[in-house]
Parts: sequence; structure tokens; C-alpha cells
Amino acid sequence: MNMHLEKIKKNLPEGVDGVLITNNRNQRWASGVLFHDGYLLITKKESYLLTDSRYIEMAENEARDLTVMQMSGQRKQMFLELCEKNDVKTLAFEDVWTTVSAYEGLKKTFEGVELVPAGRLLEELREYKDEEEIENIISAQRIAEQAFDHILGFISPDKTEIDVALELEFFMRAHGAEGLSFDTIAVSGKASALPHGVPRPVKLEKGFFTMDYGCVYNGYCSDMTRTVVIGKADEDMKLLYNTVLNAQVSAEEAIVEGVTGGALDKIARDIIDGSKFKGCFGHSLGHGVGMYIHEAPGVHANADKPLTTGHVITIEPGIYVKGTYGCRIEDMAAFRKDGVQILTDCPKHLIEL
Repeated sequence: MNMHLEKIKKNLPEGVDGVLITNNRNQRWASGVLFHDGYLLITKKESYLLTDSRYIEMAENEARDLTVMQMSGQRKQMFLELCEKNDVKTLAFEDVWTTVSAYEGLKKTFEGVELVPAGRLLEELREYKDEEEIENIISAQRIAEQAFDHILGFISPDKTEIDVALELEFFMRAHGAEGLSFDTIAVSGKASALPHGVPRPVKLEKGFFTMDYGCVYNGYCSDMTRTVVIGKADEDMKLLYNTVLNAQVSAEEAIVEGVTGGALDKIARDIIDGSKFKGCFGHSLGHGVGMYIHEAPGVHANADKPLTTGHVITIEPGIYVKGTYGCRIEDMAAFRKDGVQILTDCPKHLIEL
């Protein structure tokens, strides 16, 4: 049984007979199929995957508990017949992902059917991962960790930031990743003070070298950050690094069922702001991870939702001294049926290269 489909049907708003899913990642979550041109029509009676000839065979082989149909030139007629067959008079659509132009097209296609916003229905359902989803995230994370082990032997003074970023990306793809979670960050020296700095075609500068990266496995993202030192760390650098590490570990140790993202953020932020680096931690402590690299739940100062079974989050404090250098350390954690698990299994002591 496709439990994701069942979750959608069970959580349809009152008075809504079905939902039209157009976002590619929500489609994959619901159907198990990665395709880029088509629709999922989920009704209380039956569920359909409608796509064109490019994806039809794949959909027939991979779709879970959906009727697969090839779209013809008469899409309006096909949709209206399916709505009539399944008594769909009110249909929710993904307004969060729909342009005004696309909405006008839907109104013409579903003439006579009331269209209502679905809001973040699918995103709210995806927020709570099942065990299979968490295992996919772990698989993605293990690939990223292998890449870190590899890159420590690759880094040398003659390499550029772009060289390192590309090597990380190539390694992950070569070891089972289907893609990247996001554009790889690999910044050294003064550029390490930029939380989302872009790799440059310059040789690695001495000092902190931050690598923030991740990959996608079976549709799910990993996310990790490690900061190493090119050369030798002086006492100020060691103090900065150990302050970040203390904040990161302390927040992780406080992760329990029912804690809020705001409480975790405060633990890490208080440690950093209680040091000489007060005010140098500007971003949130973390975020949810799933099919998107940034999704619910939030892990920031104002996050008051209790974290619970199914949530997967990052813990990634950082210190950034403008014009000088910066450091960030990041792990992922999952709230599983049998308790909280730190998903990241990778050294985070100070490494000098």
C-alpha cells in the first residue's frame, strides 16, 4: 500500500473531493516516480498519474497504487471525465507552486469544477518522514561523508576552491548520488567569513576552509558542513573553532522529543554570544531536510513548534568575523520511533592540512 497516497486522502480538507499535484517533488513523494511533465490527480475514490509518452513506460513500472494514463491532445476532456467518474466537484490545487498564468489555464481545463487552494497541504505531510525516508536521507549522508574522507587527501596548496568543489561533486555522483542537494560551498581564507560564499578560481588561502555540501539519494537530500584549516591554526582560530564546536555539540545534546527549534537555537546562540564573538552568528541554527534542502520544521529563534517523530533537522552554528575568516560545523539529526539519532557520522575535531 502506498502510505503517502493514503496520507493525502486522509488529510484532504473538509468539502474537498480531490487534489491536483503539479510540483515535481510532491509528485515524486506521492507516486514514487520522478517525472517532469504531468499531473497527479488524487481523489477519494481513485488516484491517477497522467503524463506524456516520454515518461509513460517508466510510470507504469514505478508508480505505486496509481492508475497511469497517457495524456492526449484532449487534456480537458480527460480531466473532466475523471472528475465526473470520481464525483469531484471541488478540487484543491497547489497554489503555492502555481503561477497566475497556470491558474488561468487550470480554470479553463477544469471548467465547472470549483478550484480551491491546497496551501501547504503536501509540504505539511512531507514534514514528517517515515522510516524509509529517513533511511534514504542516511544513504545520502553516508555518500557525503565518504566524500569528506576523500577530499582530505585531495586538498593541497595548488588546488583552487573550484577544484575542491568539483571533486566533492564528482565523487558523490560517482558513488551513488543522483544529484546535489544545493550548490557546493567551498571557501577559504577571508572568504570563509561568507556563510554562503561561492567557490572561486583561486588557490586555497591559508586559514579556515569551509565546505558545505550534500547530495541527493532516491530523492532525499543530505547536508553537512566541515571547516578545516589550511596550514596551522593560531590561538584565536582555535578559540573560534572550539566555540563553534561547543555550541554545536551542546545544541545536539539537548535534542529530545518535544524540544523546540527556538530552544535549540538559544543554546547555541548563548554560547557564541557569551564569547568574544558575540554577534558573529547571524543565521538560524538549522532547518528541516527532506526532498528539499530547506523545509519545515524551522530551527531558529522564533521556532516554537515541538520537534517530534519524523522530523529531520540540521544543527549548524557558525561564527563569521567580517573581512577575516569564519567557521561552521553542521550535522543532521532525526527524530525516529525509537528516539533521536544524530545521522552524521563524520569527524568534527579541528583538522589542520
